[in-house]
Amino acid sequence: MTATDRSIELISTAAQAAADKLAHDIIAYDVSDVLSITDAFLLASAPNDRQVKAIVDEVEERLNKELGAKPVRREGERDGRWVLLDYVDIVVHVQHAEERVFYALERLWKDCPEIELPKDAVETRGKAAEYARERDGGPDGETN
Repeated sequence: MTATDRSIELISTAAQAAADKLAHDIIAYDVSDVLSITDAFLLASAPNDRQVKAIVDEVEERLNKELGAKPVRREGERDGRWVLLDYVDIVVHVQHAEERVFYALERLWKDCPEIELPKDAVETRGKAAEYARERDGGPDGETN
């Protein structure tokens, strides 16, 4: 089983919306073979809580405006560190860069196929790891 065309359309639109709000490390996985509750996950990061919220708002607005999709559930908004938007067909995770590095959701889903995303979204890869190195003290992650 693979993600439906509708799921791919939702993922692409959500990824582009996230990229337009300067999200980084945007990646999508087709989880339809291992989960029966959804077809795909989209992961995106931001360097601060305010930007996490801005990305979430943009994703939600674009999916509603362009595709008529509304989330059935929105979690984590109060803290702004990790917000989850559940659209049934897809689940969008927008995380603060620190949470992204700590929880490393990519490790959980690395065996699932990646979904091809718009070029703008893919160009943001590697930023969370870069943030972690800077936070931990330098280009090699060494603390001073």
